[in-house]
Amino acid sequence: MERRDFTRKALLGAAGAGLLTGCGDGESSASDGAPNVQTDKQVRWRLASSFSRSLDTIYGAAEVLSERLKALTGGNFEILPYPGGELVPPLEVLGSVQNRTVEMGHSASYYFIGKNPALAFDCTIPFGLTARQYNAWVYSGGGMDLLRDLFADFNILNLPGGNTGTQMGGWFNVEVNALTDMNGLKMRIPGMGGSVMSEMGVNAQVLPSGEIYPSLERGAIDAAEWVGPYDDEKLGFHEVAQYYYYPGWWEPGPALTFYVNRDAYDGLPTQYQEALKTAAAEANVRMMAEYDHRNPAALDRLLDEGTTLRRFPDGVMERAREVTTQLLEDNAAGNPQYRKIYEAYKDAREEAYRWFGTAEMGYADFAFPRVGSEPTTSA
Repeated sequence: MERRDFTRKALLGAAGAGLLTGCGDGESSASDGAPNVQTDKQVRWRLASSFSRSLDTIYGAAEVLSERLKALTGGNFEILPYPGGELVPPLEVLGSVQNRTVEMGHSASYYFIGKNPALAFDCTIPFGLTARQYNAWVYSGGGMDLLRDLFADFNILNLPGGNTGTQMGGWFNVEVNALTDMNGLKMRIPGMGGSVMSEMGVNAQVLPSGEIYPSLERGAIDAAEWVGPYDDEKLGFHEVAQYYYYPGWWEPGPALTFYVNRDAYDGLPTQYQEALKTAAAEANVRMMAEYDHRNPAALDRLLDEGTTLRRFPDGVMERAREVTTQLLEDNAAGNPQYRKIYEAYKDAREEAYRWFGTAEMGYADFAFPRVGSEPTTSA
């Protein structure tokens, strides 16, 4: 699939709806090997999410996909989403799609770096691409082809499935005034961010959303990160932790992904395949818009309720960036596939940073207000 062709079709959702609802005569009668359209074929799939239903924005992307797909196919192609744990455990979504326990999944690929560390690039890496920069790389900069090759090893077709935007640094029951305060800290943090934290002396743990609150409450962990104000407020973290740190340098633009079992996808009529890609593209855009709309008011409410906002010390972030660079290089040294994706990702990041560091940062530095305490400079 050509990237330009994918983008064009994704943006022509309305036109696709007309085509899909206007064809109801079964298989194409062409005898020249034309694709099978079968636009009256009834298809019912199940989708396993890694996220709870209460997290209506991140889980809601699967619902957006389902609703749009049903509309685009005149009700003939339906996907029923299930929250994390109802069909399969939240951290087993990728495997469940790979072995076709379900036809689709929705998750964050950095949960599965134990299967292949290169999966981190499908989601986010510390000091990596922002949401806009990630979409630019995937849709227009060659990233999709590289990620498709990666997921082919799992018999999965990947479709971008949303983004939270730059996340917060999480909730802490202790202050972090210097790098030494990280040593021995027990923190819920997944992905490569967890690997970096481990190198900085943190006891990093991976927990699904439903286990974070009780773990903080009983002191099993000292800190936890999830997403940002809207989701964090829903999960009640401000009730069991005082300090809210920012920025989430390990998640500058974490992308979510729809996993599609390749055999199931190949068995679809061609227009259903295109409808699925179109619906996923809409869900991808909608999630970021929802978070951008909901996070500001949620942060105001958290601050009004007594949350203490803190920025990570420069020394912590400087050390984290050093560790990140070393880990990336180490991972790439013995893994040609990882190296190929990493080099392309790094080039895209450097190019994007030059541009965003000019117009975007120039505007933001002047126009955006400062909220919360200034960082300390202690290492």
